[in-house]
Amino acid sequence: MEDVLDVYTRPYDPNHPFVCFDETSKQLIAEKIEPIPAEPGKQQRYDYQYERNGVCNLFMFFEPLGAWRHVEVTQRRTAVDYAHQMKYLVDERYPDATKITVVHDQLNTHAKASLYKAFDPTEAKRILDKLEFHYTPKHGSW
Repeated sequence: MEDVLDVYTRPYDPNHPFVCFDETSKQLIAEKIEPIPAEPGKQQRYDYQYERNGVCNLFMFFEPLGAWRHVEVTQRRTAVDYAHQMKYLVDERYPDATKITVVHDQLNTHAKASLYKAFDPTEAKRILDKLEFHYTPKHGSW
């Protein structure tokens, strides 16, 4: 816990930003019955019945000191998907940063090995050389 708190007390440095990373899944639903439109003095009304349309995954980066966030919706959350998020962070969001600190939980896909599953070893190492990982305590994800 202290390790993560120390990261949070760092001053803002555009050459060494720190970001928080997490993901969640969301159920996709559709209305079975068309909602009743709003009228003067009445809000739009929805029926309690819905149709399930599968699930999607949301990856989110948040830079507290830079007032920036990025959300990407994907069909799944695999090690390869995680690796592509880290590549985005290094190549597109912070291409000029010397080092990027990433704070995230200890999910099984949040590992350096995930980048080696997604990319050839030279590319994986290039990305990892710009990243510094800090993990929230087990069972302590925000």
